[in-house]
Amino acid sequence: MLFSRFLRLPSNDMAIDLGTVNTVVYVRGKGIVLNEPSVVAIETTNGIKRVKAVGRDAKLMMGKTPAHIQAIRPLRDGVIADIDVAEQMIKHFIDKAHGGPSRLPRRPEIVICVPSGSTSVERRAIRDAATNAGASRVWLIEEPMAAAIGAGLPVTEPVGAMVVDIGGGTTEVAVLSMRGLAYSTSVRVGGDKMDDAITAAVRRKYNLLVGEATAERIKHELGSALPPRGDASTIRVRGRHLSAGMPQEILISQAEVADAIAEPVANIIGAVRTALENTAPELAADIVDHGIMLTGGGALLQRMDEALSLATGLPVTVADDPLICVAMGAGRALEDPDYRGVLTEA
Repeated sequence: MLFSRFLRLPSNDMAIDLGTVNTVVYVRGKGIVLNEPSVVAIETTNGIKRVKAVGRDAKLMMGKTPAHIQAIRPLRDGVIADIDVAEQMIKHFIDKAHGGPSRLPRRPEIVICVPSGSTSVERRAIRDAATNAGASRVWLIEEPMAAAIGAGLPVTEPVGAMVVDIGGGTTEVAVLSMRGLAYSTSVRVGGDKMDDAITAAVRRKYNLLVGEATAERIKHELGSALPPRGDASTIRVRGRHLSAGMPQEILISQAEVADAIAEPVANIIGAVRTALENTAPELAADIVDHGIMLTGGGALLQRMDEALSLATGLPVTVADDPLICVAMGAGRALEDPDYRGVLTEA
């Protein structure tokens, strides 16, 4: 009786989009259960380090911590930069996704998304972090494949489909057909590079130093892939004036922000053009018919779809839920036997 009841327990297998900026967790049979910043706050007391906060609580501390607390983003450019902190973060998110540590734990199988351009060393780091965090088996799926499945593209059919996934650390560009990547490239340009460009532009023009969270807010409120039409919007921005050493407030316009992020946007468009130049003619013909699918947080940048369409002459569609497309696709690959072939065991 007890054994049969145990067999009916819900599965705790999951898919994780381990992003540079956000981590999204999909649990088998439940869907998306968690979407939090990929940030860990570490407190050091008498030389001993312990995790103080993870996710949203840790992000609130960024740039505002005392000397003994450090808010860390353990992923950079889409891959693990600090494996010990990443392991703690993954373990925290696994427990939180299940509503806390289980009293009757079954080590879950975990699917983790990786950039298509990640090296074997970077993939091993992801596997080790997930295994040490409690996974019984680790599967990997390349981010553009997961994004395409999540966006509903026909990746199992002999039809060419193109996806551009703009994340925080990387932009994945791929042409897919019949459960495989006919062409893929991964460029380490994304939302973070746009934030850095905004910080540098404000410092250069106004001699004002702004924090990471402020630069991100400027991008979200005013960021545009193309110069604005007509009168541009403005917002007030506060930071520390480098010469005076005092807090100061300035007014920044949408035109200034568009100019600041023009280079990373151009790099993303360049990667898309290169992919199209390297696509087989029959697949290219399919892309002319179906256009380009845009996913990831960068898809929400104002007029990004328009900029890509102008540069390529192709229709560009933004996915319905661009922020969770990758996790949804990885979750579907976990659940649906038709997609299991796109997974590789780590």
